[in-house]
Amino acid sequence: MTGQTRRFEAAEADRGERLDVFLARQAPALSRSRVQKLIADGLAAVDGRTAKANHRVQPGEAVTLDVSEPAPAAAEAEAIPLDVVYEDADVVVVNKPRGMVVHPAAGNWRGTLVNALLARCGDLSGVGGEVRPGIVHRLDKDTSGVMVAAKNDQAHASLARQIKDRTAGRRYLALVHGNVKAEEGLIDAPIGRHRQDRKKMAVDAGHGREARTRFTVVERFAGYTLVACKLETGRTHQIRVHMAYIGHPVVGDPKYGPKSQPFAIAGQALHSAELTFRHPASGATMVFAAPLPQDMEAILALLRKRG
Repeated sequence: MTGQTRRFEAAEADRGERLDVFLARQAPALSRSRVQKLIADGLAAVDGRTAKANHRVQPGEAVTLDVSEPAPAAAEAEAIPLDVVYEDADVVVVNKPRGMVVHPAAGNWRGTLVNALLARCGDLSGVGGEVRPGIVHRLDKDTSGVMVAAKNDQAHASLARQIKDRTAGRRYLALVHGNVKAEEGLIDAPIGRHRQDRKKMAVDAGHGREARTRFTVVERFAGYTLVACKLETGRTHQIRVHMAYIGHPVVGDPKYGPKSQPFAIAGQALHSAELTFRHPASGATMVFAAPLPQDMEAILALLRKRG
């Protein structure tokens, strides 16, 4: 089954039925749990608006469901080179390159960070399932930088709890368009699935989940600003959406930035520069950093020359 959008129209007989029940009945090839997962991922819409599983359908409503190809039974190990920053019996910290997908998903079943980690580590925690073993947090495909994976279930639970409780720290560097006037600030704006384009996220005060990003100006250039961002929540595309929301999209961002890109960079100029967490076994505070990738360094060097 390849990715596709299925369309249905609710009839009088469907009045008041839960959306997940309606869709499971309309698409019998899909299990109820599969339908619920697709809805939770924002891939179901009623009259063009993203809807929840408990929505009660009404006659005449147009219902769409984006169906992705099914996941393989399990991720496979692949001998892909990795920049490993730190590794022990519980965790592995890597500097993910721009362009690498974190875990297998529709359109990217191979060549991901998970495939590479399985080849290196032999085994990872099973909490994330067979397709996302060891994955506690993610970076977008074209966001580079430091991230941690868990090698056993105990480590996974500890790291996930630290991220949820906001005791783990994540610091990013982003080159953004324009002159950010304030030296520092807090962007507190809920983020949800974009109502017209479900492959994008957007600030949505009515239906979004809480999202907070703190930023500090690191360096200023003519027409651009380098900022450090710290996440207080972990929403999809959070920094990219928030910076675009305040009028300063990340340079090179194909989804939320301008169509014409001023620099030679494949993807957004966003880098996970520093990660802090307590070691799951020892409890010791650990801080890991990853240097800026060469493409971002080259852009900054060019901007400094311009003065």
